[in-house]
Amino acid sequence: MRGKMESRRRAVRRLAGSLACLFFALAVLGQPGSWNAASMVYAEESVSGNEIQYVERSSDRVITDDDRFDADEDLLYYMQSLEVRYHLDEKVMEGLHKLFDSAVYYIANTEMSLTELWSYVSSVKGNMESAAVAKVTQTTSEFIQVADNWQTPVVSYGQGVSIVLPIVNFGTEELNNLIVEPVISTLVTEWPFEPDATNYLQTEPYIPGCQTKEAAMENRREFTFHFKTRSDVMTGYYPLKFKISYTKAGIRSEEPAELTVYVKTIGKPGSGIIGGNGQEASGSKPRIVVTGFETNPAKVFAGETFTLTIHVKNTSKDTTVTNVLFDMQAAQEGEDKTNTYSAFLPTSGSSSVYMEKIAPDTSADIEIEMTAKADLAQKPYVLDVNMKYDAATVFDLTDKASVSIPISQESRFDTSIPEVVPDNIEVGSQSNVMFSIYNTGKTTLYNVQVKFFADSIAEASAFVGNLQSGNTGNVDVMLTGAAATMDDGIVKLEISYEDDAGNVTTSEKEITLFVNEPMMDDMMMGDDIMMGGDMMMDGGEGGKPKTGIIVGGVSGAVVLAGVGLGVFLKLRKRKKAALLEAQELAELEKDL
Repeated sequence: MRGKMESRRRAVRRLAGSLACLFFALAVLGQPGSWNAASMVYAEESVSGNEIQYVERSSDRVITDDDRFDADEDLLYYMQSLEVRYHLDEKVMEGLHKLFDSAVYYIANTEMSLTELWSYVSSVKGNMESAAVAKVTQTTSEFIQVADNWQTPVVSYGQGVSIVLPIVNFGTEELNNLIVEPVISTLVTEWPFEPDATNYLQTEPYIPGCQTKEAAMENRREFTFHFKTRSDVMTGYYPLKFKISYTKAGIRSEEPAELTVYVKTIGKPGSGIIGGNGQEASGSKPRIVVTGFETNPAKVFAGETFTLTIHVKNTSKDTTVTNVLFDMQAAQEGEDKTNTYSAFLPTSGSSSVYMEKIAPDTSADIEIEMTAKADLAQKPYVLDVNMKYDAATVFDLTDKASVSIPISQESRFDTSIPEVVPDNIEVGSQSNVMFSIYNTGKTTLYNVQVKFFADSIAEASAFVGNLQSGNTGNVDVMLTGAAATMDDGIVKLEISYEDDAGNVTTSEKEITLFVNEPMMDDMMMGDDIMMGGDMMMDGGEGGKPKTGIIVGGVSGAVVLAGVGLGVFLKLRKRKKAALLEAQELAELEKDL
């Protein structure tokens, strides 16, 4: 017996590959003994003339091996149809194969009548269906369709109408406890009838499964609903949606199937024309467009609060838009998906602004106070303006526009203490000035340069270049003395840079550098300076130099230099005092 069973099982599985290859060809041909496209279940039929004869499945006779083969084959086809219908994964199919193998073993080793055999096959199918349905969100509704004898009804405003909905079960399994209910709406754009009943629900005990389309059509169920057309209905085609709940193989559908048919309506003159999706009215659709915006203050810095005024316009020439809702949504910022935030936050906590209406071809302004996040980079940020409004008999129209708001960052920098070496030079000599510039802000400083100004030096400059946020630039300049210092020795440093728009910002600092007249003019005066050649050579004894005289001469020179410097400073002080006195006299004469 076991060997016989294994032989039949191998035969069944050999058939599986061949039958799968025949699937699409048979579906196209649609001949008797072909696949039913709606149910994916093979109908075992034979043809005698034009009559369809079904395989016998109800009898008290004891089953034969051919009966067992037919049952195994039927279960195999059903298992494959479940795989196609529910898109089952390998794990679920493994469970179905176990049910299939168990059933094949039972059929091969059990004596039973033909009726008992096919009753068992039906129970195994139910178990397979339950195992498949347990892994999906809802049972399939592909086999529930509107019969092809449906004709779109035509109704006029104010008239009563009876809608007859024919439902067909194209599956081979029976559907039980059906509940059919239309999807009602109070909006004239969605439902053409008066909602004058509280419950349109209808029920049906069962719809049998069928092997052919002809049989399914013969066993269809028709549900009749009585409606009254609205007086303000628009002209066009309205979709009528019906939800259908049912039980199949002992499993209740988690989500109802949905069928859609259409009804053609004729409305009053001027009522408008509705599209097939129930959302488009006659004539041009009103539009709200953004024509511009402005901020107060005009330049918005990160971390600041500003008032945004957006200018909008109703472009329709003859339709007023009402119940206008503006919702402002700023771009999301942040380094990663888990750390994001809106670039702008409304200070009131709400990003929506309501306006009762906007007349045709009329402009309006909306205002909202917002705060820019403190850590925003310096660049423009997008703000989406989502608009929702009604117009005449059309509701919940939407438009969307965007504005770009430039955000600025306060530019900041700092410098190290300048080093001036030496800080006291003569005219024509040079002093080295060195210091660093630090960009302490969050924006780039472009074309950074430093210029030096004073009456006592020749103008000089240093170009540092661009400084990114957090970077440092170094300044190293040689200043040349041009004239003796006549003031406190102040030299001005002008540090300038540009922002990303090319606007120039300057800042001033100061250093101290004294420039003196050359001391050689005072030190070389007189005929006996450095004592001529007598200090260097002794003509009495072979012309050899006298060391004592040289040392004495050098010491005298140092003393003379000190005396000369003191004289120079004293003369400069007198000169400065005389200059100030002259200026005071000039001002006094001017006053007189």
